[in-house]
Amino acid sequence: MSTARILIIEDDTSISDIVAYNLTQAQYDVSTCADGAEGLRRAFQDQPDLIILDLMLPSIDGIEICRQLRADARSRDVLILILTAKAEEADQVIGFAVNADDYVTKPFSVKVLLERVRTLLRRRKAKNDGDVVRQQGILIDRVRHAVTANGEKLDLTPTEFAILETLMTQAGRAFQRIDLIESAIGDDTVVLERTIDVHIRSLRKKLGPLADLIETVRGVGYRFRDS
Repeated sequence: MSTARILIIEDDTSISDIVAYNLTQAQYDVSTCADGAEGLRRAFQDQPDLIILDLMLPSIDGIEICRQLRADARSRDVLILILTAKAEEADQVIGFAVNADDYVTKPFSVKVLLERVRTLLRRRKAKNDGDVVRQQGILIDRVRHAVTANGEKLDLTPTEFAILETLMTQAGRAFQRIDLIESAIGDDTVVLERTIDVHIRSLRKKLGPLADLIETVRGVGYRFRDS
């Protein structure tokens, strides 16, 4: 099994050094960078599996780095864990500003950070682990293009299938409607953001007792409830 590659973009060397040390001890392939512009260049060049990203950086701040990563096909799906100093800004950071996968507020426990990293990589592995995705009673068979909920076959449209697969393979991540359009339907398709609400309502109806696994994130969009 290949070792996950992690890029730390953090200008406080006292933080980056201890995080890098602990991640290396946990058998990850770790590199560090203290400058925003250089970190962005390294992200595109090295294509890490996960980026630990500080918000306050020289030359380019973390929010702009995250926006550029999400806008580029080479890095659109990279896992991004934000380091933020203000807990009250976390919802804005994750939901509106940068669409990161997770965040940790400073000061933080290294143990907590390592567990967040493991969780994110475990979700990504589930996405890439072959032809079947399983989450809390729902099974997606990519080869047969089939979905079952508690053993019962569901008759989903191609768009519903794509939305459910996108949500399940990144359980816990809050997707804005526009992100679901791009991830599940394609950014070359003209779809109104509120059309996603119609698909979600239909999907929930078909999921029946498992409908509440698709959660509404107020002011943001939707997420699949993490187990």
